[in-house]
Amino acid sequence: MLSNTGARPKSPTAFNLPQLLLALIIGTIGGAVFAYFQLPLPWMLGAMTFTTIASLAGLQMQVQRRIRMPMSAVIGVMLGAAFTPDLIDRLATWSVTIFGLFIYVLVACSLVMIYLRKVARYDLQTAYFSSSPGGLSEMTLVGAEMGADERVIGLSHALRILLVVMALPFLFQLFGDYVPTDSMLPPGSSMNMPLTDWGLLIACAIIGAPLAKMLRIPAPFLVGPVILSGAIHIAGITNQGPPGFLIAAAQVVIGGSVGCRFVGVAVKEVLRTMIVAFGSTAILLLSAVAGGMILQQITDVPWHVLVLAFAPGGLAEMSLVALAIGSDVAFVATHHIFRIAMVVILAPSAFRLFNKIWLVPKKQQL
Repeated sequence: MLSNTGARPKSPTAFNLPQLLLALIIGTIGGAVFAYFQLPLPWMLGAMTFTTIASLAGLQMQVQRRIRMPMSAVIGVMLGAAFTPDLIDRLATWSVTIFGLFIYVLVACSLVMIYLRKVARYDLQTAYFSSSPGGLSEMTLVGAEMGADERVIGLSHALRILLVVMALPFLFQLFGDYVPTDSMLPPGSSMNMPLTDWGLLIACAIIGAPLAKMLRIPAPFLVGPVILSGAIHIAGITNQGPPGFLIAAAQVVIGGSVGCRFVGVAVKEVLRTMIVAFGSTAILLLSAVAGGMILQQITDVPWHVLVLAFAPGGLAEMSLVALAIGSDVAFVATHHIFRIAMVVILAPSAFRLFNKIWLVPKKQQL
């Protein structure tokens, strides 16, 4: 994103220790405050809230990719630990809900695109790539190649993630059975787990990411460890996961990285885009609720679990929400992996095809 002065900020891969430490300190304070007051998903939402406020206040900070990626692997290993041996028996039901997810992506994306075109008056390219329920980095890059406003796309997706992740835990607390834990740290395995279990978990994190990257799987640093960790837990090789303090640290990094996306963005611009984002996020969430209600009648999967599986708030973030409220983490994480794959693979190809068979001939007629 461009800064207020029009200059580009340093690349997120460039290591700046003072800015990183500032982001982590502010994020940790936010997490501790949220945990003290027993607010939902405290270490991620607290870090996200405090770093967002600090970013909009003009503080220069960043959570570099090289820091977020290892912590994403920790989250991946933790999510994989939720996969149990009885998962195989549930796969038949999952095929129905994954097909429902595909329909949801098509319908929700179409509705948001119409809203962005008719109400927000975005141009076609910007509306299309801003409407996809996922793929922040990919949609911003491909959208820019197609002539869209990459700044609007990036900000729209950042706000989508922020609004969805902030809203759902509080909504489940208000209208559901979710009660935040009174512990300062999230639940996790003991530091004194056997060394063989430590070795297995570390191997899942170290091997999973490059393996997924080699296979061109979306979000490799998260999905690779999820797959390997899920495999060893389904096989019954171990039942351990990362300890609570490490999960809290990973959540601070994940939440802080979301907040740092708003560094260098004018408050006025955020507010203007946020007004539009409230509408598009409402469409996405209402579509997810409708889909969940319908599929509950067909599959007997609780509607609130389906909402978490469909809600476009980011794989790591929504899986952490599922873990916090005691939902089926394996189900939610698997559906978000499919959602990201659908968006990243199909959205750019669909637009290129649409551009080739519709827009280009139409321009030639003019």
